Amino acid sequence: MKRLLSIFMAISFLCIFLSGCNIGKAQLDNDKISIVTTIFPSYDFARQIAGDKADVQLLLKAGEESHAFEPTVNDILAIKNSDIFICIGSLSEVWVDKVLESIDTSKTRVIQLMDNVELIVDGDEDHGHDHEGTHNHSEYDEHVWTSPLNAITIVGVINETLIEIDKENKEFYNENYNNYVEKLEDLDKRFRGIVDNGKRNLIVFGDKYPLKYFSKEYNLEYRAAFTSCGTETEPGPQTLVNLINEVKIENIPIVFYLEFSSQKIADTICESTGAKKVQFHSCHNVSDEDLNKGVTYIQLMESNAISLEEALN
Repeated sequence: MKRLLSIFMAISFLCIFLSGCNIGKAQLDNDKISIVTTIFPSYDFARQIAGDKADVQLLLKAGEESHAFEPTVNDILAIKNSDIFICIGSLSEVWVDKVLESIDTSKTRVIQLMDNVELIVDGDEDHGHDHEGTHNHSEYDEHVWTSPLNAITIVGVINETLIEIDKENKEFYNENYNNYVEKLEDLDKRFRGIVDNGKRNLIVFGDKYPLKYFSKEYNLEYRAAFTSCGTETEPGPQTLVNLINEVKIENIPIVFYLEFSSQKIADTICESTGAKKVQFHSCHNVSDEDLNKGVTYIQLMESNAISLEEALN
């Protein structure tokens, strides 16, 4: 895989050289700030703060997995020509370092989400790792945006970066930032109220579990078919038995599955227990339909709040 990626990158950079770096400029033929993001959460955060002052581009296609993403020549040129490039900073985006090391980014502000929040070790529930500067993120959970409070921190960094680039519109960005933070704070209060008033604090996922930051923030216990988002596709037989027994014993009414999941594991648990199957959105990516409708992080998380309330009561 790494060898194929290296070959692909070499071909891509050759194409960029031969093109004279003109491809992609036509897409940004205006005076707006250019922001390129790798995943949906940062795409939505950026457009909420930048408004009509920026062109915001999402590289990850609708429904696509970050692990499977391979940048095109135009994608690489878009990054090179951008004013701000926002990525996760994780192993799921192994291509990012290769791209950034091979192009001139002297005029591009790079924001890595994982450089700006306190991280959780993947497979470990303990936050206890202060995070400053750039570190090796391979051992940490990447899904930092699933906590609304982390989202507040991230949009703060985006706001500050926009103001550094475009001081003339400082008031515009600050107003958008303050309005958006208010919405995120309301979302945080809503989740806290749901958990505080719930009959239980245990959630069950018949799926992978990309919500450690979320469950840590709201003091939720969880059981899942997989404790991380690795490459496993089938849980061990004992894991499945344990989940079914837990749902039965604790009278869990909802078994969650993730967006774009096959739902097979959740189906098996629900068939064995009578629980209801419900989607919980990680917000990592969205469908074509949702993207075209202009769905937002806030809307997806509000939908999660409705589902969570049902699951805890």
